[in-house]
Amino acid sequence: MHLTVSVKKIFMVVSTWWSMLALFETYALITTFGFAWNVALADAVNFNLLVATAGYIMFNSLKFYQAGPKTAIYLLIWSIALASLCAVLHRYLMSSFFQDNVPYQEYLAGSHVIRGLFAWLMIALIGMQSWIWFYMQEQSANEKREQETLKFSREAELASLRQQLQPHFLFNSLNSISALAGSKPEQARLMIQQLSDFLRGTIKKDDQQFVTLDEELNHLQLYLEIEKVRFGHRLKTEIVRDEETAGLTLPSLLLQPVVENAIKFGLYDTVGEITIRIDARTTDKQLVITVENPFDPETSRPRQGTGFGLNSVQRRLYLLYARQDLLSTKMTGPLFKTEIKIPQPA
Repeated sequence: MHLTVSVKKIFMVVSTWWSMLALFETYALITTFGFAWNVALADAVNFNLLVATAGYIMFNSLKFYQAGPKTAIYLLIWSIALASLCAVLHRYLMSSFFQDNVPYQEYLAGSHVIRGLFAWLMIALIGMQSWIWFYMQEQSANEKREQETLKFSREAELASLRQQLQPHFLFNSLNSISALAGSKPEQARLMIQQLSDFLRGTIKKDDQQFVTLDEELNHLQLYLEIEKVRFGHRLKTEIVRDEETAGLTLPSLLLQPVVENAIKFGLYDTVGEITIRIDARTTDKQLVITVENPFDPETSRPRQGTGFGLNSVQRRLYLLYARQDLLSTKMTGPLFKTEIKIPQPA
C-alpha cells in the first residue's frame, strides 16, 4: 500500500513538471522561431508525451532488475534506444501533420539530433531516479524483513530459555515427593498441591513478557514453599523491598533460577540452617534485585555466570535489553551475591 501511494505521488509531481515543460517549450517555439501557436503546441506536446511515455516504460522495467553493474549497462543501452525511438517517432509524426509547413520541416530536420540528445538525457535521468527509488524501497523491505526475523528469533529463544528451566525444577520436586510419599505422606500431598499451584501460575505467565515485582514475588513464594517442604527447617528466606519498587516491572519468571542457584550453593554443601535473602530497591531508574546466600569457600566455588540458571538469566536479559552488564555475581565474606538490574521504561 505504501508503494502504491508513493507511485501516485511521483506520477502527480512528474505530470505537473512535464506540463510546465511543454508550456515553456511552446512559448519558446512561438517567440524564437515565430511558429503558429497550434504548431508550437503540437510539437511540444507530442515530443514531451513521447519522452514521458519512454520514461514510464523505463520506470516500470526497472522494477524487475536488481541493483548492480549489469543494471547500469542495461540502463544506458535502454535509455539510448528509447531516446532514438522518441526522436524518430516525433519527426515522423510531426512531418506527417505539418508537411506543407516548410519552415517547420526545416526546423525538424535541423533539431533532430539535438532532440535525440535531450530525450536521452531526460530518459536517463528518469531511469537513474527510478533505480535509486526502487533500490531504497528494496533496502527498506529487506531491513523490515531482517528486523521481523530477528524479533521472531529472539522471541523463540526467550521462550526456549523459559521452558528449559521448568523440567529441572519439576524433576527435583517429583523426586522429593517420591521420597516423602512413604515416610511423610501428608507432606507429600502438601507438596503436590503446592507444585500444582506453582505450575498453574507458570502456565498463566507463559504469554506475559513482563510482570510487576509483586506478581513475581508472589509466584516466587510458591516456589520457595515447595523448596521448604524439600529441605524442612534448614531453608529460611527473607525478602526485603523498598516502597519505591511498587509497580516496577521485570521479565516474568526471572527470579526463580537465581534463587534456585542460591539454594543449590547455600544448602548442598552445608548441614545447618541457611537464610536466602532477597533485596529489591531502586537505583538510577532501575529495579535492582540482590539475592544473597551463604557458602563455604572450601567446598563451593562460585564464579561469574555459574550454572545454566544464571547463564540463561544473563542471556535473557541481553535479548530483552541488549546489555551484558545487567547480571553480576560477587563474593563478600561468607556470602555469595547475585545482582540483577532491570531498566524501567521512561
